[in-house]
Amino acid sequence: MAKAMPMRGGPGRGGFRGRPKQKAKKGTLKRVLNLLFTNNKASLALVFVCITVSAISGVTSSLFLKQLLLNIQTGLSDGLDAALKGLITLFVIMGAVYLSSTICNLIQARTMAKVTQNFLHQLRTSVFNKMQTLPIRYFDTHLTGDIMSSYTNDTDATRQLVSQSIPSLYQSLISVTTLLVIMLTSSIWLSLVMFVGVCFMFLVTKVVGGNSAKYFVKQQISLGSEEGFIQEMIQGQKVVKVFCHEDESKTSFDQKNDQLCRDATSAHTFANILMPIMGNLGNILYVLLAFIGGLLIALNINNVTIIGKVENSATFLLTIIAFLPISKQFTGQISQSSQQINAIVMGLAGASRLFDLIDEQSETDEGYVTLVRCNIAEDGTITETEERTGLWAWKHPHKADGTITYTQLKGDIQLFDVDFGYVPEKIVLHNISLYAHPGQKIAFVGATGAGKTTITNLINRFYDIADGKIRYDGININKIKKADLRRSLGIVLQDTNLFTGTVMENIRYGRLSATDEECIEAAKLAYAHDFISRLPNGYNTMLTQDGANLSQGQRQLLSIARATVKDAPVMILDEATSSIDTRTELLVQKGTDQLMQGRTVFVIAHRLSTVRNSDVIMVLDHGNIIERGSHDELIKKRGKYYQLYTGAFELE
Repeated sequence: MAKAMPMRGGPGRGGFRGRPKQKAKKGTLKRVLNLLFTNNKASLALVFVCITVSAISGVTSSLFLKQLLLNIQTGLSDGLDAALKGLITLFVIMGAVYLSSTICNLIQARTMAKVTQNFLHQLRTSVFNKMQTLPIRYFDTHLTGDIMSSYTNDTDATRQLVSQSIPSLYQSLISVTTLLVIMLTSSIWLSLVMFVGVCFMFLVTKVVGGNSAKYFVKQQISLGSEEGFIQEMIQGQKVVKVFCHEDESKTSFDQKNDQLCRDATSAHTFANILMPIMGNLGNILYVLLAFIGGLLIALNINNVTIIGKVENSATFLLTIIAFLPISKQFTGQISQSSQQINAIVMGLAGASRLFDLIDEQSETDEGYVTLVRCNIAEDGTITETEERTGLWAWKHPHKADGTITYTQLKGDIQLFDVDFGYVPEKIVLHNISLYAHPGQKIAFVGATGAGKTTITNLINRFYDIADGKIRYDGININKIKKADLRRSLGIVLQDTNLFTGTVMENIRYGRLSATDEECIEAAKLAYAHDFISRLPNGYNTMLTQDGANLSQGQRQLLSIARATVKDAPVMILDEATSSIDTRTELLVQKGTDQLMQGRTVFVIAHRLSTVRNSDVIMVLDHGNIIERGSHDELIKKRGKYYQLYTGAFELE
């Protein structure tokens, strides 16, 4: 499957892990049924009643056949009028039975369609809602294609299980049970022969069907791998052509396609031979029943039924004639059930993977300090309000005495002796201490993987620290609710993500309550207004495919405008100007200089011209802060920063 790019310096070093695909867990079917019956009890009751009526109606034709033969026998002995009267009655009953079966089939099909779509709606909603609660760590350690397959392949396999396999199995169960009762009340001798033949059919189904199911699962895995490869090749087509990698791409695709071909061939081979094998076994059993029945009559052995009825040879012959179609129906139901094995295995495997995602540990949040609107009196007293005052405060309830204190939101951030590792056995940040007061611009520089982005991830609480403390306006951030903490932070990432919608909607994504005027003002501050005005429909221009109709620099400017409209007291700029030309960078820098007034700004940049005017520049190396100071101070030290800035690296 296609890989999700790990965050720089992040958990990608530990490798990705996938979710199990080979088989379903125990209890999966029970969970599917529980979810299926939720909010669908009445509809499913109607469906199962209709299936029951339809199944019983479908297997009663053999009884009519025997009754028809008895009427003919009666007509030969009692006269034509009696036979015609019996035949008319019989045909009326048969017509009523088959009409009711047809009506029940129509009701069942329509109702089951609604039930299935309602079930899928519930399932997709549960999966998507769960995904919104998962921590960033989950997405950093799982394949993007693997997660996407939950909404496509796994959901579709589960749909087939619910809409086709379960109703078909229930119908087969009712039919087989009804036919079993009819057979036992018709002839014990023939039923015994039937049971022996069916046991052999079950053995064949287990061997052939089991192999078919195994290869169908492998086919899905190979299909996902091929789809992920194609996705990567389409997205990286320019790189493929620049490096003349077409032939190697073809070779890699051929390998994956060959594997898919082998798995699909094996799966469909076993699946396609199962029905003919079962059909021929049914034919052999049909002939065997006719032969044994004739042999019993020839030996003058009376027929015996489970209800104790004994039939002579003449009546036994009619029973055999009626029993043979029953045997065909019985083996047909067994064959139909065997054909559902693949769909059941695939459906349960898909449902198991969906439930694995639903059962993932949600992001924990023990915070109790919240962000509220406030008024600040002249004496500094802070009071909570529902009005839009433009002022915010941390509402801090104290469990010990039940009091509540308010602390104005300013953006003062301090880190004390922070250690952190994406995995416990590998610490990537060591003893990090720093402070950032409102209005200060703090820059992080250093080699790739030094830990720059990791520090900002800890401030966002995308990850929790292993040791030390982080305080926000004097409050331990572990006490602040994550949603409120992140609401107070604005962030611009190097990898820009734009969503399907208008330019205006993408800017407003930073603050949904922002007016059009505020969004336009933010765009002007980010120096995006000029190019937006030249778009075909200006701010109403529709963006699709992550803003594919814009240049990388334009997309980055929109991302900066989106963070600007949020108007947060703390801004994090992670390589925010990496895709912008030098001239535009100077303009944006002027805008951000205005934006940072009274705000705390963290800047991560490899282009050191971006951080020259920072109040403090911190140089990181292997998770340690090795230098800190202003640009001029660090240049005078002629240390690591001097080497990075001037390119005067010493060869080791």
